[in-house]
This record gives sequence, C-alpha cells and structure tokens, in this order.
Amino acid sequence: MEAFYCPVKLTTDIIGGKWKPLILFYLEGHTRRFGELQKLIPGMTKKMLTQHLRELERDQVVHRKVYAEVPPKVEYSLTKHGESLKPILKLMSAWGTKHRARYGIPKENSFHKVTTKKTVPAEVPVTV
Repeated sequence: MEAFYCPVKLTTDIIGGKWKPLILFYLEGHTRRFGELQKLIPGMTKKMLTQHLRELERDQVVHRKVYAEVPPKVEYSLTKHGESLKPILKLMSAWGTKHRARYGIPKENSFHKVTTKKTVPAEVPVTV
C-alpha cells in the first residue's frame, strides 16, 4: 500500500501546535535568549519551551548557539531553513490581525497582552 503524502501535514508536523508558531514568530529577525522567549510567551512552561526548541533545532529550523562562559549563555535564532518560513508566519500574523475581532480581541489590544485570554467565543463553531 502506498503512503499518502500531504505537504500540509509535513509543515504542521514541523511547525504546528500551540507554541511552535509563537516561538518562530518571536525569533523572526531576532536572536533571542531562553529567558527572553519565556517572557514573550507567558503561559508556556520552561519544560515545553525547552522541548519545542530542541525539536525545532533537530528539524534544522532553529539554531542554538552556546557561548563558553559562566554562567552559560545560549542564543536561539532561525536557520536559513527556518527563514524560509517567514512568508507563512507573515500570512498567519496578517490573518490573525484581520480576524481578531471575530474572536473577541479588540483592535487596540497588543498581541503581547492577550496571550492568556480565551479568544474563541462559545457561539463560534471551531472545526478541527
């Protein structure tokens, strides 16, 4: 039996989930330390951030640079392969900005301030 290949499944396997798109969004155009990412993504545990950064590094999307100093300094950035995701991240950001009112997020709110709020009203059907 021939295996079914879906390019959307491959993409979501690599960058999908609740946290990976946010990690990539905040790394786009920036080199960040672990603590910076933690502050930018409230609600994400240290364990989950570590796990997702390791997976993104394994998939060659994120580069991890370790400096030989005490205390240890580690920085994360997008690889060239990771940079190829910029168009997807920009489209996701534009879609979220355009449709946020539908999900109860007022225009004047910054996306940094609404990370812990449940944004889908009960009357809006969500399909998976």
